[in-house]
Amino acid sequence: MKSLALNIFSTMFVYFMVAASSHAATIEIGVGKRVKTIKEGIALAKEGDTVLVHAGLYKEGNIVIDKPITFLGKGNPTLDGQKKYEPLSIKSHGVLVKGFTFKSSGHSSLDDIAGVKIYNTYDVKVIDNILDDNFFGIYSQNCKRLEIRGNKIRAYGKAEQLIGNGIHGWKSDSLDIQQNEIIGHRDGVYLEFVTHTHVLNNLSQDNLRYGLHFMFSHDNSYVGNTFRSNGAGVAVMYTKNVHMENNRFEENWGDAAYGLLLKDISDSQIINNHFDRNTTGIFMEGSNRIHLEQNNFKDNGWAIKIQASCMDNRFKDNNFMQNTFDVATNGSLSLNYFENNFWDKYEGYDLDKDGIGDIPFRPVSLFSMLVERYPSAMLLFRSFMVTLFDRTEKLLPSLTPESLKDEKPRMKSMKV
Repeated sequence: MKSLALNIFSTMFVYFMVAASSHAATIEIGVGKRVKTIKEGIALAKEGDTVLVHAGLYKEGNIVIDKPITFLGKGNPTLDGQKKYEPLSIKSHGVLVKGFTFKSSGHSSLDDIAGVKIYNTYDVKVIDNILDDNFFGIYSQNCKRLEIRGNKIRAYGKAEQLIGNGIHGWKSDSLDIQQNEIIGHRDGVYLEFVTHTHVLNNLSQDNLRYGLHFMFSHDNSYVGNTFRSNGAGVAVMYTKNVHMENNRFEENWGDAAYGLLLKDISDSQIINNHFDRNTTGIFMEGSNRIHLEQNNFKDNGWAIKIQASCMDNRFKDNNFMQNTFDVATNGSLSLNYFENNFWDKYEGYDLDKDGIGDIPFRPVSLFSMLVERYPSAMLLFRSFMVTLFDRTEKLLPSLTPESLKDEKPRMKSMKV
């Protein structure tokens, strides 16, 4: 009897939900429509309604969505913050925003004003919008389960302190950030105290600081992204359990530029990535138990700089090709492991034809150790004396770490 009553109640609940959704209204806004302003349309809307905004330029200051509605743009309407306001603030769960241009938000040194800012809520989607010349692009503050997809986010920052981040997540969980283009901000994507988040298939380019930046953000992944010509590609700091796979780190050049900066991170994976034409492919400091496998390092100044504070990191099945220096370190002791990598500078032999060199390869050259201590020594690069020192060091290691070697170097490169 109890189960029968429960079934009747469930059936009635579904009926009322369907009935309610079938009565959801569409409120149209624009020239020739009964409702002329977006604020009026949102005020008239009820839970579950659609507010459909037709093409045009709307200057209504700060627009706030405080109820679960669908907010659609038709013909790409523009919400202009006039350099004074936050164009759109979302303060309700269950909101979809799609098809708008948000431009010219206010700038402030005290408040984080964004083109679209989402406050303390959950289950919000921001899809296929254009954000142009805003302080921050899309901002998540203390949110859960957001989908930020297919947006084109562009700013024109000249100095880091004068521009915010393209996508900014603070104290949030389960963000889905994918297929966005982010150009010209401070950081392309910045995540601080963010967990269980996936960053997929984005393009982050020409940002002043980092293409992607993790701070105190555990248990996240980024896959299939391109980080090109940023101040540095990606920085992962004070974080653990990050999965990094199938990304491209390209043309991150400059005195302190890296494809990937790892500082005080642990228990993470770096798999099947491409590091091409960076000042330093990966810089590691205070990083432990990182597994690096099947990555491609090509045409970098330094493929890897690994500081003496790193330990228990494993480099396996990676390709090192046409880098000025393959590996550099600042210590005489290495507690990391290199095995089965391909090194184009390897001059050993393979008498048993098993594809593995018969003598170990030492990827740290004496000259790279000298340059680490005395950067001006780069003036001597490619000189006869440097070549002589390096070959002598390979025969009789004295300054380079004895334990930093690949016991089983590959004779041919891996397909990555």
